[in-house]
Amino acid sequence: METTSVDLGFLEPCEPWLLTNKFFRSKVGGKPAWLELKSLPKPEDLLCGQCKEPLGFLCQVYAPVEGNDNSFHKTLYLFVCLTAACNQSPNSEARTIKVLRSQLPRRNEFYAYDPPDESTESPAVKSPVPLCVVCGCRGPKLCSRCKSINYCSASHQRLDWKVAHKSVCSEEGITSTGTVTGSSSILFPEFEIITEAEEYEPKAKLSEEENVKHQMAELERLKQEGKAGTLDELPDAELDKYSADQVEDKTFDKFKERISADPEQVLRYDRGGKPLWLSPIVPKSIPSCERCTGPRVFEFQIMPQMLNSLNNDQLDWGTLVCFTCEASCDVDGYAQEFIFRQDVLNTDTAKQ
Repeated sequence: METTSVDLGFLEPCEPWLLTNKFFRSKVGGKPAWLELKSLPKPEDLLCGQCKEPLGFLCQVYAPVEGNDNSFHKTLYLFVCLTAACNQSPNSEARTIKVLRSQLPRRNEFYAYDPPDESTESPAVKSPVPLCVVCGCRGPKLCSRCKSINYCSASHQRLDWKVAHKSVCSEEGITSTGTVTGSSSILFPEFEIITEAEEYEPKAKLSEEENVKHQMAELERLKQEGKAGTLDELPDAELDKYSADQVEDKTFDKFKERISADPEQVLRYDRGGKPLWLSPIVPKSIPSCERCTGPRVFEFQIMPQMLNSLNNDQLDWGTLVCFTCEASCDVDGYAQEFIFRQDVLNTDTAKQ
């Protein structure tokens, strides 16, 4: 077995207080543990570009850049649309999924210079910006009746009114007989993402003699299916489709073989490395960083296994592949990076 440059992420239960912002951990679900606390994303920055509903917080990856003091703390936040229609739309990665980057130097106005004590429970570092009681994102809207609860949108205010707030809201404020915890119906179950180095033993390449035997066996299979004699009679378009299918099958087989040793992995992190594609349909180019104009590099990808832990049938993806600024350039608050949703393709339409 060889240790690769990839760090694999796995889900583990964790005490909720250890997943707050002051402990700098990667996690799935719950509410975002914001890093920079003053310049939080505006609600309009976290809307689905297709249905215009608020995106749901999926996960965050704590990924400081060694040797870069401005990125001593760095966290990437991933948000996804929660509606089935948007998740089923092809080529919607730029509209229905967003990834944000936030980073701070070691000496900053929010957190202590030295690591926190993890042996004793302590509260999160509170943001001076009001947060939505439903999703934990910036909440500039205030309940007009009790003036005690904040929301990011009318959509989340309606949701909370139905399931929680109606019973405790009054013109005098929150009634003493009730408590307000906000609606958790749109939040995913919360887990910590722990990482470990990938160990992988690549399969030995076939020798020339073994490769010939493999090709002969494939030809024999085609003959038995009645296809071998017709390959040279097919039009070019059909041959191209056949060739594309073969490439796609090999790509998907390579994907499955690589993750077979660690089938529970939900994250692959390899800044500056290469993604593990499950289809040959990949981005034609990765856009440059909009802030410094420098190139973006692969940083991490979310694996399909994560879907099994979210308790949400509306979501679907093959893998979500994130590219970030290679220089990890300075960010005032939160900056959007590039993410690509790759699905398993089974139809001609999806290949167009």
